[in-house]
Amino acid sequence: MPLLNDRGIDLSSSQIYRLIGQKPERISLQLLFAVADVLECTVEDLCAYEAVDARTQLRKADTDESTVASLKDSTRPRRARVYLADE
Repeated sequence: MPLLNDRGIDLSSSQIYRLIGQKPERISLQLLFAVADVLECTVEDLCAYEAVDARTQLRKADTDESTVASLKDSTRPRRARVYLADE
């Protein structure tokens, strides 16, 4: 905590616990850079990610016609039906 405080990051003990003990859903860039600086590493060392080419994914989906049909059905909005009450 003192090393983060030196870099302008003030976290409570419960925030530190959640950051260390759990997988954070979101984190500020300032905190991310401060943690990387404290640990003397890069952001890439802390965050694992995998880049996927969306075009490759689409080509794979095109080969499976049932997948394409289900995607078209699930993304197309359904027409609303309005029934008026008889007066």
